[in-house]
Amino acid sequence: MKKESGSMRGILIRELLADVTSTAAIGKKIKSGEFRKHPVEPQWRCPLGYRLIIIKRDSFSMELLDPEERKSTNVLLQLHGGGYIGPMKNSYRNFAVNYSQAGGGMPVLTIDYRVAPENPYPAALEDTVSAYSFLKEQGYTHDQIIIAGDSAGGGLALALCHYLKDQGEPLPKAVITMSAWTDLTLEGESYTDNFTIDPLFGNTTDSIIFNKDYVGVHDPREPYISPLYGDFTGFPPMLMQVGTHEMLLSDTLTVAKKAKESHVKVKLSVYEDMFHVFQMAGNLIPESKKAWAEVEKFLALV
Repeated sequence: MKKESGSMRGILIRELLADVTSTAAIGKKIKSGEFRKHPVEPQWRCPLGYRLIIIKRDSFSMELLDPEERKSTNVLLQLHGGGYIGPMKNSYRNFAVNYSQAGGGMPVLTIDYRVAPENPYPAALEDTVSAYSFLKEQGYTHDQIIIAGDSAGGGLALALCHYLKDQGEPLPKAVITMSAWTDLTLEGESYTDNFTIDPLFGNTTDSIIFNKDYVGVHDPREPYISPLYGDFTGFPPMLMQVGTHEMLLSDTLTVAKKAKESHVKVKLSVYEDMFHVFQMAGNLIPESKKAWAEVEKFLALV
């Protein structure tokens, strides 16, 4: 297991984030997911060298970030985070650019899957399966498809693999998770150990990770909801990144341990002093830059 020491800039960003999320009015909206449910964002500008194609499905939409010059035969399916209650946002469009560049110019399909409370489980998984099937329909084989997700999206990535395996379908080429939410029972030790230090979700139960709208009447231990409880035998190579200051830390550590015990190739990177999905900091902090460089290296090797 690889650990990275926290930089001064990274720790400063973490502390500023904790300060903002502890402010009464703003903090409550952030922790309750209000900003995730109703994001107010400027129109996203597609970078030069790419085109953004909107694809409508029966129950949801997808966005294909398509390089004008494709330099890779692979494609990446991105599953965004947001605690299963937050929609697609500009940050994930930026993530798509990062993934494309890290993959040597590959297209990235990001899905705006249905979210709770209007659409609880299994809506998000159904949309994810539909998106995977869409890529197969476009001529991609399983060994050309990479699945990536952060937070809830990381859990969805693993749930998709459990589902495909149970259906006797070949699994994708590789999986990348960032701060994956894999245990919706919230029983991992870091939910207690990191409760007072997590700048996003700590010190309150009024948080999206305590929201039960997605689980609904189902057993949270179902592997399609909490993939931690599934069998990882036969899973593809995985890169799993997480920060030490996350309440979701044990979600990644436990999955990585179980997968390794099932002889899955797992690259586990634990970033010291880092917060939930710190990769969103882009070039602002060394840890985020290093994490994206690690993604690039992983994609070059799988």
